Amino acid sequence: MNETLKRALSGAVYIVLLLTSILFSTESFIILFGVFLVIATYEFCNLANINKIFSLLFVSLFYTSVALISFYKNETENYINKFLKEDIKFTINIDQLNTVLLVITLLVSVKCIVFLFDDTQAISRASKYIYLLGYITLPFIFITKISFGVKDYNPKIIIGLFILIWTNDTFAYLVGKSIGKHKLFERISPKKTIEGFLGGLVFACFAGYLISKLYIKPNPNFSDKSILIWTIIALIVGVFGTIGDLIESKFKRIAGVKDSGTIMPGHGGVLDRLDSVIFVAPIVFLFYQILNYVS
Repeated sequence: MNETLKRALSGAVYIVLLLTSILFSTESFIILFGVFLVIATYEFCNLANINKIFSLLFVSLFYTSVALISFYKNETENYINKFLKEDIKFTINIDQLNTVLLVITLLVSVKCIVFLFDDTQAISRASKYIYLLGYITLPFIFITKISFGVKDYNPKIIIGLFILIWTNDTFAYLVGKSIGKHKLFERISPKKTIEGFLGGLVFACFAGYLISKLYIKPNPNFSDKSILIWTIIALIVGVFGTIGDLIESKFKRIAGVKDSGTIMPGHGGVLDRLDSVIFVAPIVFLFYQILNYVS
């Protein structure tokens, strides 16, 4: 099969699967990203050369536990009490849990950025498991959490975020290929250019404006604020999405591979497709928390 056709077909399947799960129900969305997390963990284990069985069991139990406590606390309590014939109550404060998880993720994100600019090619075993927690596992949890916005599940938020990421990636590539002359970070990603980065950023901001006006469609009194919010999210995507892409590129460069996996013909692995969103999601979640606090 022609490589371009293979790439187009696998990309189309990915987009259809993603949009269907997001729009079908909360449960299908959480389950799909749980599956993505498991695959991404397997790929990361190959890149970092760490124990797969322990890592897969850990992330599966951690993701499932946080999802159940965060979104299905009462249902989980009732099921456990019925099964054990006890009266167990979860006293976990979800807001405090979110804060703790966010702080851990942001600290690991800073460690990832330091790792990106560091010349060393060696990663300690302890650091590898820290990255597994804060660079892989927790961001997938925040992808599900930002989809709930301030209150209820809103598929438009996560779809809008993916549109911004796809817009940024596409136009960064097109602008970079057309007029790119100055390398952004040649040591890690030789094809990325400053012109491409700025082009992706500009078009992502324009996409943010269109998402607010044509897709989110807020009430007239909130229209200007909505445009500002989505423009800021676009800036977050442009900057931190690019950093996330570069960080994954460094992991691959150290491992001596081109792609994180082969599950998506022509595209590589799940980590290759989600490297931007997993680095962006915690920052967007923090932004939503700030908006909620000041409002």
